Amino acid sequence: MKLNKTLTVLLAMIFFVACTQPNKSKSENAFKNGVVVTAHFVASEVGNEILQKGGNAFDAAVAVQFALAVVYPRAGNIGGGGFAVIRTAGGETTSLDFREKAPKTASEKMYLDSKGNVIEDLSETGHLAVGVPGSVDGMVNLHKKYGKLNWEDLVQPSVKLAREGVRLSKLEAEKLNAYRERIYKVNANKEGCCYVRKSDFEEGELIVNTELAEVLERIKEEGRSGFYEGETAQLILNEMQKGKGLISKEDLLQYESVWRPTINGKYRDCKIISMPPPSSGGIALIQLLKGAEKFNFSQYEFGSFEHIHLMVELERRVYADRATWLGDPDYCCVPCEKLLSNEYLDERFSDISLEKKSDSQDIKAGNVEIIESFETTHFSVVDRWGNAIAITTTLNGNYGSKVIVAGGGFFLNNEMDDFSIKPGVPNQYGLVGGTANAIQPEKRMLSSMTPTIIERNGKLFMLTGSPGGSTIITSVFQNVINAIEFEMSPQECVNAARVHSQWLPDKIYAEKDLLTDSVRNQLIKAGHKIADQSRIGMMANISVKPGEIRIGAADTLRHKDSKASGY
Repeated sequence: MKLNKTLTVLLAMIFFVACTQPNKSKSENAFKNGVVVTAHFVASEVGNEILQKGGNAFDAAVAVQFALAVVYPRAGNIGGGGFAVIRTAGGETTSLDFREKAPKTASEKMYLDSKGNVIEDLSETGHLAVGVPGSVDGMVNLHKKYGKLNWEDLVQPSVKLAREGVRLSKLEAEKLNAYRERIYKVNANKEGCCYVRKSDFEEGELIVNTELAEVLERIKEEGRSGFYEGETAQLILNEMQKGKGLISKEDLLQYESVWRPTINGKYRDCKIISMPPPSSGGIALIQLLKGAEKFNFSQYEFGSFEHIHLMVELERRVYADRATWLGDPDYCCVPCEKLLSNEYLDERFSDISLEKKSDSQDIKAGNVEIIESFETTHFSVVDRWGNAIAITTTLNGNYGSKVIVAGGGFFLNNEMDDFSIKPGVPNQYGLVGGTANAIQPEKRMLSSMTPTIIERNGKLFMLTGSPGGSTIITSVFQNVINAIEFEMSPQECVNAARVHSQWLPDKIYAEKDLLTDSVRNQLIKAGHKIADQSRIGMMANISVKPGEIRIGAADTLRHKDSKASGY
């Protein structure tokens, strides 16, 4: 009798606990209608509100882009550029290139001294590092083609955020403090700006940016001309004149974003839809995936010697190709078809050994016989109709060139550093390049940004992308592998530790907790050099499961402010 009474009490306690705990069978980030995943919780909420008001994914993307310029100034922007990969509910795909361009007066040797040596920091900091911004034009064109709600309603949330202020998160306060002195040095005469000060920023501090609110108000009322003409354009030109930058009135007036066909590839039972040049991301991603399919990654355990070694060997060959063959297709011949052909890749990967690493000096670029620190940000949106957009946007480095437009309150990019300023000389991410990515007037610089959408059996399956300069491509690659080869859940794909290798420098960069002592020793024995990293990439993924359930997976382990928001 006593035993039965005890059992009854235990069962009652179990029932009580079960009733008061969240339903673990349903992910808190699983939504029936729309979902937005960004690097900042406020921007995610802005996008979600647009979706709930009847806006589509493209409306939400416009609102998020402008909101990030306010709440995430290290990478969110109106003074930078980016790429968008789009898949409509009807299955049509396209991409929008709103990458920055070199000013008309830019020249191939503009960052070299009289002896032909690179002048340190000239392409990274200050006015001469700035490319012609593309973000506003890109958002205008995105809305013009696909938007549903009124333009003014999409920009208004960012106007309100800038005018009323945003509370600094711990993460954003720490980042501003890390760059505070560098920002002050470039903008010492602009102490009225909310980002220019000698004292530290504090968590919870209200940052009001009235100057940026006025700029956003003009964009809201006048669209494209509210940025590239009139008062805002004059503020940019004044800034260029003061700092001896190159952007002219004609550069601003004549900037145009470009609609381009996506780069598509097949991997297992999936269709990969990604960004074409001047992004190197789509071509490199599909090359890597074809290599993974060739070596049948699913036969190996995640994190095993074989898994890591083969990924690195594939990556080093693909990055060698990137350095030689890729650039702005409007200015050079990019052999996309050849680089993605099975014949070429079979030959390219044929000398990979399972026992030892290859020497980067022996790899070089493949013969195709021709006759993107770290601060970028990625966000993904899916609406209730099934429209999907993956956007990666950037100022390049954290806070770009560190130049703030006086009277405008926004940072300008340092995207000129993404050109090959001298063949064989690495940029701030260690990436080298050649003549295909040399500086030319009005040319778009090569990028590593890899916004990607994946179909499985003809249906929307996954959206993915990441910031991280040169690590973007490999981060996206590993997330696709995690989902398809290792069959991880959406959040597991994002959380899994990552590695990176890029041909030069000849190293493996590995996140903590990935390599066991045994695997580390095997890699070293095979000839690899390993450098530990605190984090690689920062994913913002959406997966679509049976029943049209959208699962948002934010990379909160690496970036606590990121969030999936939906309904």
